[in-house]
Amino acid sequence: MSVDRVEEVVSGEPAEAVTTAAAASLTYYPVAPGVRLNVRSGPGTSYPVVRVLAEGVKVPIFCQTPGTSVTGPYGTTNIWDNIADGQFVSDAYVRTGSDGYVAAHCA
Repeated sequence: MSVDRVEEVVSGEPAEAVTTAAAASLTYYPVAPGVRLNVRSGPGTSYPVVRVLAEGVKVPIFCQTPGTSVTGPYGTTNIWDNIADGQFVSDAYVRTGSDGYVAAHCA
């Protein structure tokens, strides 16, 4: 996996207050071991890299959408996970325990 630019995810940043039951039950999924994962602005490899996740991080999945097919440690898939506003990673690099969708489809 090529990396155009590296931006480490820093822990210890202030957390925002969680006010909804849905947010309180948000699940975080681990990124494949030993992988520094590109986060893109849209669901595909043609979208620009907006940051790179450090090894060993876990990510929330707010919604999922089809996009470019990618092969990674967890198989080949066209599912992309929305991990923040305007930020997507290929589900092929996230251990969700499923070959299908684990979250709602993105609007």
